[in-house]
Amino acid sequence: MRPRLLTIAGSDSGGGAGVQADLKTFAAHGAYGMSVIAALTAQNTREVRAVLEVPPEMVAAQIDAVLEDIGADAVKIGMLMSAEVIRAVAGRLRTHLAGTSVPVVLDPVMVAKSGDRLLREDAVEALAADLLPLATLVTPNLPELERLTGLPAAGEVERLHAAEALAAKGPAVLAKGGHAEGEEVVDLLLEGGRVHRFTHPRLHTTSTHGTGCTLSSAIAARLGAGEELPRAVEGAIQYLRGAMAAAYPVGKGNGHGPVDHFYLWKASWVLGPGS
Repeated sequence: MRPRLLTIAGSDSGGGAGVQADLKTFAAHGAYGMSVIAALTAQNTREVRAVLEVPPEMVAAQIDAVLEDIGADAVKIGMLMSAEVIRAVAGRLRTHLAGTSVPVVLDPVMVAKSGDRLLREDAVEALAADLLPLATLVTPNLPELERLTGLPAAGEVERLHAAEALAAKGPAVLAKGGHAEGEEVVDLLLEGGRVHRFTHPRLHTTSTHGTGCTLSSAIAARLGAGEELPRAVEGAIQYLRGAMAAAYPVGKGNGHGPVDHFYLWKASWVLGPGS
């Protein structure tokens, strides 16, 4: 069976991040994608113009509808704006996933690539208290890691200490290094007291919109297919780097462009099956 993957996140009208990026990533990994829309955004490559939060009861109803009938082999959680929505999501997942081993990947989206805030200040505490204990893996970038822990994370040693503090709340932690300085990007995975270090050369590109969404969704897809966590993270990082390197300009967008989620399929599209 194809893995059944559920994303609970915000919608990106520009198609590069959020639920749209998640579903593209799921499809690129050969999985069946399902979605729970937690917020609507009006955005493009340059800015977020407006955000409309979906009522918590509607978010909960979407989760119930999907998990009571179709089920899921992995869940990815992205943008959730408010404490009320966060608590609704946590409550429904506790009900539906209790007693299962379904992995949950939490991408604690706080700020859009354009710099626009996507998580209310009063929701950070709810995210830490209600969602972190449910997560198999949390994937913060450096600013998110600092905000969640109150600790500095600029250097690699500091980042590891902050990741350990976050892991104490329950989940494995992938402390992403894309926001750090230097030509080498270092991502640190802390799992059960073990540290896995993933390094790669920095890609100099403006096609970075939705990279966090894409990475966390790729990890969820691989976990849903049965991969162990370190292998899933490594494969997802490689997938994202390929998608960033193959990214294409979209229209007349002048900001942070999207990645090419289907770059691995291009050869078969152009040359035909078996080429």
